[in-house]
Parts: sequence; structure tokens; C-alpha cells
Amino acid sequence: MRLAADEDHAFAAFGLAGEPGGDEFWAAARTPVSVRADDGGWLTLFLWRGSPASVVFESWSAPVPLRRWRESDCWYAEVPMPARLRVTYQLLVGEDSYADPLNPVGAGGDRSLAATPDCPPQPHWPAVGPDAVLPLPRTRFRWSGERLGGRRTVRVHPVGGGGPVVLLLDGDDWLYLHPATDAFDSAVAAGGMPPVTLVFLPAKDREAEFACRPDLWEAVRDELLPLVAETGVPADTDRLVVAGQSLGGLSAMYAALEFPDLVSRVACQSGSFWWTPEAMTLADPLGGRLGGTVAERLRKRPDLSGLRCAFDVGEHETAMLPHCELTETLAEEAGATVRVSRSPSGHDRAGWRHALVRDVAWALG
Repeated sequence: MRLAADEDHAFAAFGLAGEPGGDEFWAAARTPVSVRADDGGWLTLFLWRGSPASVVFESWSAPVPLRRWRESDCWYAEVPMPARLRVTYQLLVGEDSYADPLNPVGAGGDRSLAATPDCPPQPHWPAVGPDAVLPLPRTRFRWSGERLGGRRTVRVHPVGGGGPVVLLLDGDDWLYLHPATDAFDSAVAAGGMPPVTLVFLPAKDREAEFACRPDLWEAVRDELLPLVAETGVPADTDRLVVAGQSLGGLSAMYAALEFPDLVSRVACQSGSFWWTPEAMTLADPLGGRLGGTVAERLRKRPDLSGLRCAFDVGEHETAMLPHCELTETLAEEAGATVRVSRSPSGHDRAGWRHALVRDVAWALG
């Protein structure tokens, strides 16, 4: 379904009046804009001014080249989208990536968020433009870990005065791309969760650190949490919640299995449960053993009666779903208290961020 090309009314079907390329047109233009498609999905308009470009989506679709509107400086793409899709995207111009200057909802300086009109809202997450400077927690310390090696800056943010520690894996993404401090502040202020203390743990080598091996979690137990206690910020490590996405979700679940005295509350989004030691050598890493190493461990029926684990995965992650579904089932059969949900997204923080706040609150009971 194509609406704009070769039609005199240009982008009127998307609510945009005026001749594309004129000052009046650009002054009023806001994108992306979606209209219903014949198949029940959506046709979504993206615009760029001045030069050839492509829309590049995160973990959903191949890049889509923009077309030029006649002889104007208006470049556009009408992208078919399925029902219920929230996605991160960039505009690629040559080798450079940009946030969409017509979209007020960004994720860092070079990313924007699009959502079809049937997506549910994401309460607590503010609309942040690409030029915004996100707030950083005042409390920070340098962690030079003996087990993991290297140095990293860890930031700590008490919400509502502080409380149970929420360990955010891939912490820099939740600091610099998505304003987790604002979202958790809002959720606690609204009564949606008790006060918590956020600990933002950056990764240096995700594939190595988040694989199913003990090094990270020994380091968290023996090195990181004592350093958090030394900051003076109220932090209850006895009710630790670990929140992780993708390989981080895999690592969080591994920690719950192998370090139950440390990790008994997990918020896992799109966990990489396809992972096995040999998976990355396969032509299709997701095409190996269903549920990977974690499912193999769960089949041994460990006692997970003390575990609260919230699982979420994107509706559009078709290759991930079988791995996640098996893990969810096996965890519940092993006695864990399990919450299962599906987000209107692909493998994308645009969807994970809503589940993050909601599921941390649930994990705390």
C-alpha cells in the first residue's frame, strides 16, 4: 500500500498539508506518522530533509531507503509496520547516523523511537529529545575488579530515599539512552513500587561477562556490593533484584540458578536462552539446542521455590520466542514464582524499558 508517490495531495493522508519542501511544510512536519493499512497493520511515514538517507531499524527490519519527493529537499519512506510495534531507529546519511529531527522522542543523541498507534503507553518514561542531557546519579565510584579486570564507573541512585538494590546490567544504556532514573523516580512517587536503590553496572565485554560462568557473580557478591555499601547510600542487598536484557537476561537467570543466596529476584527481558558455549560458532546462533545451557540446567529440576522471576520478550522476536517459552515453563516447573508477558517490540530497549520498571516492581512483591 503506497499513499504519497505520484499523488497530487502529497502527504495529506498522513495529516501533513502543504507542498513538501516548503518552509510551511517543514515547520509543521512531525514524524513518524502512521495510518491504517489494508492488512490491519500500519503504513508509517518517515521524512528527512536535504539529502539521500535510509531508515535503519533496531532488530526489526532491513534498512529502508528514502525516496525523493519530486525535485524538493524532501526525502520520504512509507514503511509497512505490523500491529503493535515500538521500535528504535536511526536515519543513516552516508556513514553517519542521526536521530530524527522531526521526532521529539529520542534515545540518546543519535536514536529515535517510533510506535504504532495501537501500542500501549509507557508510563513513567519521559519523552526525551536527541539534544537532551540525561540526569546522572551524583553517587559514583570506580570499580577495579580483580576477577573481571579493568576499571569501570558504577553509579548509584537512591529512589524515594533508597531501599532494595536493583542491579541494572548494561547500566550505561539505562543512563545515556533511556532515563531510568526519571522512570523509577516517577514509579516510586506514584506508589507503583517501594523505594529502591539503582546500581548501574556497565559492561566491558558483554559476551564474556554475561556468558554462563561464575566470574561476574562472584565479583558482584565479593567486590561490587561491598563497594555499594561503602557509598553511604541506603541499600538493602538482602532483597537484590537483578534486571537484564538479552545476554544480560541470560546472565541474570544463570545467577539465580547458580547463586541463589545472592539472586532470588529477577526481571528478565528477551533473555538469550539460545546461548550455549558453542552457539556463537554456528551460522545461526539461535538455531541450536532449544533453551540452550539454562534449559539444560533447569531440566535437572533445581529447587527454585525461593525465586521470583519476571520474563518478558518481544512479540516480534519470532526466533527468540521458542527459547524463552521453554525457559519460562521449566522455571515454573522447578518451583519459581513466574510472571510472563510479551511486549509490542522486537529485540529492542524501546520495548524493554516498560517491562523493566513494571517487572522490578513485581519482583519486589
